[in-house]
Amino acid sequence: MNWYEKLNQYFPIEEMKSQDHMELLLKEKKEIYKKDEGPMHVLMYVDADDFIFVDYLFVSKDARGQGLGKKLLNKLKSYDKPVILEVEPVDYEDTDTEKRQRFYRREGFKHAKSIGYTRRSLATGKVNELEILFWSPSNESEESIYDKMCHTYETIHTYKHEQLYGESNDHIEKVLSYEEKSNKEPTS
Repeated sequence: MNWYEKLNQYFPIEEMKSQDHMELLLKEKKEIYKKDEGPMHVLMYVDADDFIFVDYLFVSKDARGQGLGKKLLNKLKSYDKPVILEVEPVDYEDTDTEKRQRFYRREGFKHAKSIGYTRRSLATGKVNELEILFWSPSNESEESIYDKMCHTYETIHTYKHEQLYGESNDHIEKVLSYEEKSNKEPTS
């Protein structure tokens, strides 16, 4: 089974880029879009100047619980810049979502609660709500993480969308939102 088939079997269709999209990124954005694959894993990520974005992380069921996911994340953390990823919210009818969230929390990732993220799948038309998680070697602000997600959406997620999918994806303001936390006391 090739790398794309592994990802396609694991991730919901709403979250998958087409194989053409990913191969185009690997070819035309090869300076930042990377693939790390082995018999038991596939890791697709963006290595930008000031952050890492995990596009897809797949670890085979046969390798889970053996430290492979931790090893892959530690490799990304060793670049000493924020690591950002998208994850499904916990769905108590799907135990994998809870396990995924627990794994990332154990690895030091925090939920960027100020960032709203909803994407419409071009494959199904379904709108998905995802959470942004991040790990930072410094005290990176959620506003900075939001800016990095906007950059990722515009340069990776929507790269050549009209050419690849026959339509453009939603404008960034419809997909990502940032809500500043207010420290002010409410006035009466």
